[in-house]
Amino acid sequence: MKPTLYVMAAGMGSRYGGLKQMDGLGPSGETIIDYSIYDAIKVGFGKIVFVIRHDFEEDFRNIVVAKFASKIPVEIVFQDLTNLPKGFTVNPERVKPWGTNHAVLMGKDIVKEPFAVINGDDFYGRNSFQVLCDELVKMDGKKGQYCMVGFPVKNTLSESGTVSRGVCKKDAQGYLTSIVEHTKIGDIDGKIINTNEDGTQTEIMPNVPVSMNMWGFTPDYFDYSIEFFKEFLKVNEKSLKAEFYIPTMVDHLINTAKAKVKVIDTESKWFGVTYAADKESVQQKLNELIDKGMYPSNLWK
Repeated sequence: MKPTLYVMAAGMGSRYGGLKQMDGLGPSGETIIDYSIYDAIKVGFGKIVFVIRHDFEEDFRNIVVAKFASKIPVEIVFQDLTNLPKGFTVNPERVKPWGTNHAVLMGKDIVKEPFAVINGDDFYGRNSFQVLCDELVKMDGKKGQYCMVGFPVKNTLSESGTVSRGVCKKDAQGYLTSIVEHTKIGDIDGKIINTNEDGTQTEIMPNVPVSMNMWGFTPDYFDYSIEFFKEFLKVNEKSLKAEFYIPTMVDHLINTAKAKVKVIDTESKWFGVTYAADKESVQQKLNELIDKGMYPSNLWK
């Protein structure tokens, strides 16, 4: 059974700069999502599932999905604030989504095979999709054995400012032991430095793996997530801002010994539009990959 690629595109907007995920960055108007889907098809994924908001459905189908719907099966699910386990209700004043792991839960009724989870506005690179797809094939039929792609932190920096990254630690066997969010990582005088909240600085070695929200799960992950989401909601049901993140769920599973998460190395370099000023750099990097023959100048021609 071929694995599924689950793409979190719910908000349809990048985190900074107001650039939408539907904005063209490639030479023929390709979005970053286009490159992710192209890579996924190339390495052997069998289906794409997008999680989006209801109000983007028409534009998303016409502008994004229509380009590659004939190449691979595509399904769409919707992230809705009111989609909560029985017995819970959303604060009527809340507008903020419930977070990345809530977005993942939206696919529980249609994803029945090993699946990858990625952000819609990150460029991950062909090798990262290949190593993840290969690992997911091995995971078929198993439970509680997951994986994530760990990018060397040096390959995930922005030229326009600091970035937030989940810095990972793994054991001697290559399994994840912790993820700690560092919110202001940047290059300072040739060193990779995180500026802590108290103003102190911590150096991070260039090859330390970080999470870029590129995960691999089997369907039992949904069952664990539903149960832990209920515990989360018992504390945060009326909150306007609390979010249920994938790393929160993964950390819980590791600490309770319910699952193990293998950290897979990749040679790919991440890039994305973290800041508006990154757009030109992203376009340049895409053109360089096209010049090297990695991608055609028109992906879907």
